[in-house]
Amino acid sequence: MFNAVRGPYPNSFRTKHLVFVFIAAMAAYVLYHNERFLIEPTNPVWQHYQSIGWWLLIHGVAGACALILVPMQFSDRLRARFAKLHRVIGRVYITAAFVLAPLGAYIQYLDEGLAGASWSFTIASSTDAALLMITTGIGFFFALKRMIPQHRQWMTRSYAAALTFFEIRLILGVMGWDDDPVLVETVVWSCTACAILVGDIANQIYELRSMRPRRARMPAAVQPMAAE
Repeated sequence: MFNAVRGPYPNSFRTKHLVFVFIAAMAAYVLYHNERFLIEPTNPVWQHYQSIGWWLLIHGVAGACALILVPMQFSDRLRARFAKLHRVIGRVYITAAFVLAPLGAYIQYLDEGLAGASWSFTIASSTDAALLMITTGIGFFFALKRMIPQHRQWMTRSYAAALTFFEIRLILGVMGWDDDPVLVETVVWSCTACAILVGDIANQIYELRSMRPRRARMPAAVQPMAAE
């Protein structure tokens, strides 16, 4: 199973790649189902967002940078061969996270104020924003300290918090719950509450898979002692 040059699994299409294929499919669905108005100037949704204006554009650009660029950060090959690019993309992600998170909460606050709705979604958005900024900040701190395993773990949690944007819209769209306020609120809070758990599950899967090549090497290390 273990290949000393290529890693624990010679097949490059590993679980990690399946996860990112799913994320790409999820993003494509959300862009078509929820964000199609971006290429439709006459869509009535623009009237709804008109008062928010440039805040929404800045939030959208920052969110796109965070969600699209980050998968490259989890590539061991790219990280090893292009360390400088890894650091640059990391800084872009950190900047984007600290822009999109508070803006997302602020836009939700404005949107609910205009609609005269309860502040439940604003609180949920603020909670997710706090999770994203805290996990990103801790991950950046560990990067500065060159504590790479801890850095990777916290940035995984950070990306899991960012992915709630896609997860919420995917569940609501697939289940047909977009127009049910109670179900929308339930899904929003459920995804927000589970964000860090999802990140930790990903971390544990990574740790379990990393143990396999170490175990595969153990017999070779023991053999010389047995020969003696």
